[in-house]
This record gives sequence, structure tokens and C-alpha cells, in this order.
Amino acid sequence: MKKKTKNGLRPEYDFRQLKGGVKGKYAVQFRSGTNLIHLDPDVAKVFENEKSVNQALRSLIKLTKAKAIHAH
Repeated sequence: MKKKTKNGLRPEYDFRQLKGGVKGKYAVQFRSGTNLIHLDPDVAKVFENEKSVNQALRSLIKLTKAKAIHAH
């Protein structure tokens, strides 16, 4: 097994080399209960913004609820 540093990471993980990263960028949103999700690239191409994603998901919810009602 490879050696790890004091913080438990391998020495080859040198985060000082990363450029443009901002520590805690989404911390406030996370604490406020915002759910951050990652869309696969092919899915992200279909939606312009978060509003369009929410509209599509709400439509899907309505369809599945309606289908469940008619199934009984």
C-alpha cells in the first residue's frame, strides 16, 4: 500500500497545483439546504437552466402520480 501523508492523502495529491479553485464556494448554499447535483453532459445539453430542469422534473412527477392513480 502507498504511503499517506498526515492528512490521510497520498503525496501525489498536491492540491496547491490546482488553479482557480475556491475553497468553500458552495458552503453557504449547502448549509441553507440547497441540493447541488451534477448532470451528465448529454442531459445538461438539453436544459438551458435550473428552471427548465425543475419544470421537466415536475412534469415527470405529475405523470407518475397520474399513472399511479389510474393503476388502482
